[in-house]
Amino acid sequence: MSTPPGSPIDRDRLQGLMDRELGAFADARPKSAAAWERTKRSWLGGVPMPWMMRWAGAFPPVMERALGSRVWDVDGHEYIDLCLGDTGAMSGHAPPALVRAASEQIGHGITTMLPSQDAAWVGEELTQRFGLERWMLTLTATDANRAALRICRGVTGRSKVLIVSYSYHGSVDETFAVRDEATGATIAREGNVGPPVPVGETTVAVEFNDLPMLQAALEAGDIACVLMEPAMTNMGIVLPDDGYHAELRRLTRLHDVPLIIDETHTMSAGPAGCTGAWGLDPDLLVVGKAIGGGIPSGALGLSAALAQDALSRTDHDYEDTGGVGGTLAGNALTLAAMRAAMSELLTPQSYAHTVPLATRFCEGFEAVVAEAGLPWSVTQLGCRAEYCFLPQMPRNGTQAHEAGDHELERYLHLHALNRGVMLTPFHNMALFAPTTTEADVDRHTEVLRQALADLLG
Repeated sequence: MSTPPGSPIDRDRLQGLMDRELGAFADARPKSAAAWERTKRSWLGGVPMPWMMRWAGAFPPVMERALGSRVWDVDGHEYIDLCLGDTGAMSGHAPPALVRAASEQIGHGITTMLPSQDAAWVGEELTQRFGLERWMLTLTATDANRAALRICRGVTGRSKVLIVSYSYHGSVDETFAVRDEATGATIAREGNVGPPVPVGETTVAVEFNDLPMLQAALEAGDIACVLMEPAMTNMGIVLPDDGYHAELRRLTRLHDVPLIIDETHTMSAGPAGCTGAWGLDPDLLVVGKAIGGGIPSGALGLSAALAQDALSRTDHDYEDTGGVGGTLAGNALTLAAMRAAMSELLTPQSYAHTVPLATRFCEGFEAVVAEAGLPWSVTQLGCRAEYCFLPQMPRNGTQAHEAGDHELERYLHLHALNRGVMLTPFHNMALFAPTTTEADVDRHTEVLRQALADLLG
């Protein structure tokens, strides 16, 4: 994508700086480069998961260890980590409470197909935080979303899922869909790999913050559920308009359509995510990543009424072949990790430290881009912040997608990485842990100022 109008970026200069940064990156990381050459012989794309190819360098740094808000690579470089596992390590790396709980549980067994002693506490805490009365565990939020869709289809007898264009709910087939602006049809998102059927057969995509479009889709009568993030996080942070969630809830109830809120990335908003912070009232709720401190975990909450409806259907098998479980889901290690995370990490005290850091990040960003005369903006959601190459943050995912600038983003990320600051490789997101300091935030501001000075001359 080209830079939005009004951004005085010399593309030749940008390419020259990128070449400089790529050279500096490779020269300083011979051990990571050697590991890359070796892993390319066995791993798809040279990495354990293909998304690891998205790091801004010619190859990913190889991690040696991570602690708190710091990561060290095998070449001895220390990084301030503002990525934090893209939310999975939102409480910091290897927090002592999690290490103690996980180590103790590993010594007593990881998975037995039996509930552990932590099960009652975790279930009660999930209900207390989010308000949903019944819960089931998965290993990822993706799995929880898949189970939620199956349950809603089973209960309603309807076939289609309503989602928001450019939202993200893990690797769920139905959610890799966008609305075609020209025709209004639901089409596959660009780059989608091997969809099992044309996505328009399973999904209706609407734009975030567009209530008339939502209402029209619900009136068709074939929607089994609405699956939505309370604030979009995949294409930058797109916040809901005032009154949007109240009307979303009114419309879904009017048309008897279950509402699923996916809080996996929006746990940055507070101890109960946006659901707690904004007083939302979903029929189902999905959460993952941070809820287990980074140990694989996901959870699906259901209202008591929906759970009773689901379990009363004698033709639905929730115990074996129904497709809503997994052998390792609900294992004792996950439960121990979730208890430690919710009791000692995802606490009001933690957010009291991290949310002001996100505010400081935004203020630093705004000061730097104002000095540079750039029409860019930044948005905060609790302890999460993200910047955009537009004067104002977009109102929906399509607008945010169209504002993307991969070359500029890669330069800013690699420039920061070469100077010891890690940003999330998928987008311009920074996240702050209880172990992050004001000096860490100010270091990013300093590095950004230097990057833009080099770029603008």
